[in-house]
Amino acid sequence: MQSFNKTRCLAAAVVLAVMTSFGTAQARDFSKVEIKTVKLTDTLYVLFGAGGNIGVSVGPDGVYLIDDQFAPLSKKILAAVRKLSDKPIRFVVNTHWHRDHTGGNENLGKEGATIVAHENVRKRMSAKHFNPIFDRKSPPAPTGAWPQLTYKDGITLHLNGEHARIVHAPAAHTDGDSFVHFTDANVIHAGDLFFNGIYPFIDAWSGGTIAGLIVAIDKVLAIAKDDTRIIPGHGPMATRADLVAYRKMLETVRERVAKAKKDGKSATDMVSAGMFKDIEKTWGDGFLNTQKFITVVYEGMR
Repeated sequence: MQSFNKTRCLAAAVVLAVMTSFGTAQARDFSKVEIKTVKLTDTLYVLFGAGGNIGVSVGPDGVYLIDDQFAPLSKKILAAVRKLSDKPIRFVVNTHWHRDHTGGNENLGKEGATIVAHENVRKRMSAKHFNPIFDRKSPPAPTGAWPQLTYKDGITLHLNGEHARIVHAPAAHTDGDSFVHFTDANVIHAGDLFFNGIYPFIDAWSGGTIAGLIVAIDKVLAIAKDDTRIIPGHGPMATRADLVAYRKMLETVRERVAKAKKDGKSATDMVSAGMFKDIEKTWGDGFLNTQKFITVVYEGMR
């Protein structure tokens, strides 16, 4: 029962995070959110709160973060970071543009951090968006939240005795995703390429596709070892085996949707026919029901 309750709490947290990412942070009460810190190595930590999981590197060269959740949580996030280091926050790396991962950019920029992301993240953040799945509109982010340092294929940070390889994954969760490989620590921050234990959201309206997501997962699996610790965008810490199971689910869904689509079936037809009941048992207890998940996969195949 305890495991079931944890799963339900995770699902509730993720739905609020992702739905809020397409609306306004004011739509949610963040006053009760607690930032929990987990130590991975002497210089690397992960923060769990509301929104995308945050990677934190601390050491003699300063501090840098991987994602920064929502703006109203910046003070709590800073307080958690200050318990780890009193050195300046030099960089924030955004794994993609969604507000549950970039909402704190402007606040951390005022603290002196340089925002780093793929060039498409800056393009997405400077534009307004509409997502029909959640019926949510989002205005452009404040200019102070936009990345100042962008890259096309990737970039590497050599700080705190660690090499952090940042790798772009085209047309996956969005068109601006990146994952971060901490080569010395044997840790990978997968961003929203990986929703651990639940259906992922694939933002077809921001260039995401299930085919690109599978390719991105294959890139991660190619460098992950059996003992690699993987920080997902949402959900608890994971292993390579967890990512393999996730990839298998994605491939099964892609094959079924592609075949049914070729036969002229709509996303609704597929779900009504019970094509995904076996998958739903394991992956369907998250913020997306099967109908919405199959719809985003289908839209990404247009």
